[in-house]
Amino acid sequence: MEQLQTKLFEAATQNSIASLHQLLIDDPLILERALVNRFNETPLHVATMLGHVDFVREIIGLQSQLVNELNSQLSSPLHLAAAKGNVGVVKALLSVDNRACLTRDRNELLPLHLAAAKGHVEDMKLLLEARPEATRVTACGGESILHLCVKSYQLEALKLIVNNMRNVGGFINSRDNDGNTVLHLAVAEKQVEAVKYLVSVGAVDVDAKNENGLTAMDVLTGSRSDVRDPEIAYLLKHGDKPAKKKAKKNSWNGLMKQHAVWLEKEKHILMVVASLIATMAFQVGTNPPDGLWKKHDIPNKAAGDIDQNVLAPSTHITVEYSTTFYLWNTVAFISSLSIILLLTSGLPIRRRFFMWILLVITWIAISAVAGSYLGIITYLRAIEGGHPFDVGDPQVYTVLVWILLMFLLLVCHTVRIVVKLFKKLRNGWIKCTRSLC
Repeated sequence: MEQLQTKLFEAATQNSIASLHQLLIDDPLILERALVNRFNETPLHVATMLGHVDFVREIIGLQSQLVNELNSQLSSPLHLAAAKGNVGVVKALLSVDNRACLTRDRNELLPLHLAAAKGHVEDMKLLLEARPEATRVTACGGESILHLCVKSYQLEALKLIVNNMRNVGGFINSRDNDGNTVLHLAVAEKQVEAVKYLVSVGAVDVDAKNENGLTAMDVLTGSRSDVRDPEIAYLLKHGDKPAKKKAKKNSWNGLMKQHAVWLEKEKHILMVVASLIATMAFQVGTNPPDGLWKKHDIPNKAAGDIDQNVLAPSTHITVEYSTTFYLWNTVAFISSLSIILLLTSGLPIRRRFFMWILLVITWIAISAVAGSYLGIITYLRAIEGGHPFDVGDPQVYTVLVWILLMFLLLVCHTVRIVVKLFKKLRNGWIKCTRSLC
């Protein structure tokens, strides 16, 4: 019997209807046995996956119960056909029994969910016609089929579902377990066309909040910056209506808001960097590396007496190396404190020029940290008896290359801002000259 079952699977694989009929002659109960066998799937599953429409029609005509059989993944043949996008197989299976339309697989997905995630619109039409109520069944995480369409970037599938809904308002604003509507997901994924379509429906609630109290606009503001952000923001505010006379003003306001968001992000980043550098410089300054300074206990010294030997170099090396280290460390400390002071002073730092100044100070602080490291390296090399700037030492020249790169970066940005300033002054001069003429 097991050998006949194996031949039945071979017939399904080869799309051999003749072999199927021969097996039925050899064992008239072979299809009934397929319902109770120990295999992980039925011959109908195999034929469905391979898209053998003729074999599918023949075998379900002989044994219709195979249509609702599940494999090890709890998938019915209809699940496989919907995922594969084989319209002929889907149509054949539905013609026998459409109950599998509401059957969940191991991932709690219906055949309609799988077809939507793959963008098989024609299969979706057949499934919707057979069981329209399948659209109301949620998937894992409380996600509706609309959520699945957006997450899978299937705009046409999304349109098909919305167009087939009667109560669009209640459905299009449905939420997942995190309280996100389909609009939240579309905005988070920067899907401009999906956002445009959703707001054009009219029933979508733009001000709906998720479990974190965020609207779609809040999600856009808090997400990563993208060139599509202005268009999405406009759609959320004005829908899909074309911009009219106030378009220029609205565009300018949008740019100003983007500029403000950019400034806030830059200020936050600079504050974090400056705080880290200040903390590091303070710790290194008050607790220098071992071997840089050495305290000597001097007996029989009255309190308050000063002896230059109390703090002295640990070796015969001159103090210029340690002086270099403390000079760089002090520059890093003061530069980082200057950044913190400017950012917390309450001054209206709203222009790129002021941000450029803060960035320059940051570069100086970072370069000073590199200089401190260079000072320690040269000092330690001198203690070991080597030349502080040995040609074969990659550490020293790595730091020097770093400082050179920082200098080039400073020069490039300086040239860039000077060119912009020159162009602005030139344009202003031209306008002034024309107005006088």
